[in-house]
Amino acid sequence: MKLDGKTAIVTGGGRDIGSAVAIKLASEGANVAINYFASSEGADATVAKIEEAGGKAIAVQGDLNNQADVDTLISRTLDAFGSIDVLVNNAGGLIARKKIVEMELEHWNAVMTLNLTSTFMMTKACLAHMKTGAIVNLASQAGRDGGGPGAVAYAASKGAVMTMTRGLAKEVGPEIRVNAICPGMIDTDFHNIHTPDAGRRGFEANAPLKRQGHVEDAANLVLFLACEDSAFITGTNIDLNGGMLFS
Repeated sequence: MKLDGKTAIVTGGGRDIGSAVAIKLASEGANVAINYFASSEGADATVAKIEEAGGKAIAVQGDLNNQADVDTLISRTLDAFGSIDVLVNNAGGLIARKKIVEMELEHWNAVMTLNLTSTFMMTKACLAHMKTGAIVNLASQAGRDGGGPGAVAYAASKGAVMTMTRGLAKEVGPEIRVNAICPGMIDTDFHNIHTPDAGRRGFEANAPLKRQGHVEDAANLVLFLACEDSAFITGTNIDLNGGMLFS
């Protein structure tokens, strides 16, 4: 068990990648605190799956741009499990595709807050209770290539998460390692909502691996970065895109 006795917080853990990550970490012995904003049914189902497999998990609702909700998530985790050893900053999103010329300042700020500020707030709060361990941030291929049409704000926010990952690794090492993954086309509600089907089929045709990614692909990589298998890796942003972008 690679995370036996450890406690992990997974933000945005009520669906898709977050849910898969929570289940994967729990399968390796971690106690898991799952944050969700609106996906209460998915969060409860994820907790149930973990408990059915013999693991321990809790679900905590909260807006991670609200300090009181962040504090509640931290305190509920400590009350339930006594420590914080792994933080997976997965909460975030595109909100909507808007080009710069049509973008209101409110939209720009909302995207930055959702993806970057929440990562800052959760990281700061957890570091007060982490002596050792790992932080894994969910960035994006968009942070490398600028994203698709109307995704400048999203791409900029994820590029900032990537830079934050590098800088934070220097600040908190050697006790705590900080890495990020940069998913490309993963089969999730993100792309169900924001990506035309033709674009997904085109990705499958052009990708060297000839398929979209699965949430389990992301969960496996997060586990690797969260446990001692990656003990000499920090400050990295690892591509997960089926070979569509090499860095």
